[in-house]
Amino acid sequence: MPVYDASTLGRDHRIIADAAIIGTGAGGAVAAAELARAGWRVVMLEEGGYFTGTRLEGDVRFAFAQLYRDGGLTGTVGRPPIIVPLGRCVGGTTTINSGTCYRTPDFVLEEWERVLGLEGATELDEHYRALEQDLHIEPVPDEFYGPANKLIQNAVERVLGWRGSRIPRNAQGCLGTGRCAFGCPSDGKLAMSVSKVPEAIAHGADLWVHARARRILLDGRRAFGVVAAALSDGGRPTGTRIDILAPLVVVAAGALHTPALLQASGVRHPWLGRNLHLHPATRVLALFPEPIRGWREVPQAYNIDEFIPQGVFIQGQFVPPEVQAAAVPGFGATYRERMRAFDRMASFGALISDESAGRVWSIGHSGRPLAWYSLNSRDRRKLLFGIARTAEAFFAAGAQEVYTGVATLPILRSRAEIAELERCRVSPSQIEVMAFHPMGTARSGAPQWSVCDPWGKVYGYRGLAVADASLFPTSNRINPQLTIMALVRRNAHRWTREGP
Repeated sequence: MPVYDASTLGRDHRIIADAAIIGTGAGGAVAAAELARAGWRVVMLEEGGYFTGTRLEGDVRFAFAQLYRDGGLTGTVGRPPIIVPLGRCVGGTTTINSGTCYRTPDFVLEEWERVLGLEGATELDEHYRALEQDLHIEPVPDEFYGPANKLIQNAVERVLGWRGSRIPRNAQGCLGTGRCAFGCPSDGKLAMSVSKVPEAIAHGADLWVHARARRILLDGRRAFGVVAAALSDGGRPTGTRIDILAPLVVVAAGALHTPALLQASGVRHPWLGRNLHLHPATRVLALFPEPIRGWREVPQAYNIDEFIPQGVFIQGQFVPPEVQAAAVPGFGATYRERMRAFDRMASFGALISDESAGRVWSIGHSGRPLAWYSLNSRDRRKLLFGIARTAEAFFAAGAQEVYTGVATLPILRSRAEIAELERCRVSPSQIEVMAFHPMGTARSGAPQWSVCDPWGKVYGYRGLAVADASLFPTSNRINPQLTIMALVRRNAHRWTREGP
């Protein structure tokens, strides 16, 4: 299989290709597969290593060291600082997510097309359907649904009368190990590392691992290749350089690293790096009277859909005790007793579609991003609303205690206390906030406010395209990976017709 490890190179190397693709996540892998299928000579560059089920055991320490960027501590500066976990391996963040694959709501796609100029955004159905078939995207089956999700579903839909649904996932051969976020040991989750990257390779693409893109080669306003640095297994530069000469350069490094690399390469655009959107989130835990053993199911299986139009989506998310422990309140003997009851805990994440917007800069000419993002008061209230509704669902399902992640009121013991939580005057730093799904920093649409045209090509430059969530004009309200893939698949078909 044409997979090359740059860490083993003893001297500088030059490659000639039709397309150089930086990144192997949801966007880069799909772009590579579609271009290679069309007969293009494709080279994929990946900064991390290549790990599939034969080398994965769902081990948390291994995952943070080898699969996550910065040991899982990539983040933004601002008020508050926010951790944004990202993948750094073949498959990118698809290797460490839970496989959730939603279509973006129609009302969002309509806004993108009619208001923001992203032509064809409402016509992705063909590409959604193709990907759903290729990646076996289906709602979580009964055998991996688990008692916690059944409890919550019953409470949400029958007791509270809210809308909810089982989460669609890209899975075939899932064993329900509950370790999705730490590398699937069975390859049952069809991350890009076991689906689109091998598909691209089967059609003739080459993959270079441990190769960090340092600069896009520009001749005036035309891209003609990429300079990459070979890295050791530990991520340190070896001093060896790889030059890929190609008439099309596709940057798919994610919404933090894509704008930084473009800036460091000399790409200039007033909107580049602006419009950073995230899905700020907090986890809410509940203690039930009987064991529910949440680790026996897939981590994300049920979604509360009721509040998506309001920009709040609440999803199941169960992680191992060594990760979940930080969200359990208390000290000493009290904390120990709570952790002993881990088999009676359920965990959901309350995520919001943000109105806040941040910005990304390159640190000097390094291509390393510095991301600034500050949570505004409306989004803070939206997070509290999401926490409150999650607590309401837990108490309706029979929870004894709810752990909110809010410093001023960390434990709720009855449904009546939810109103007190919603009245709390809290600063952003008093809420346990993390974020997922960065997007928007090289948005696609009308030229007056977009970096890229509706087909992902950078305005004002030839041979240069973006293929990740940087393209999204706004927050897409829901897990973005399927829409990244659909949008890039559509764009890649256009590129093959038009050429670089």
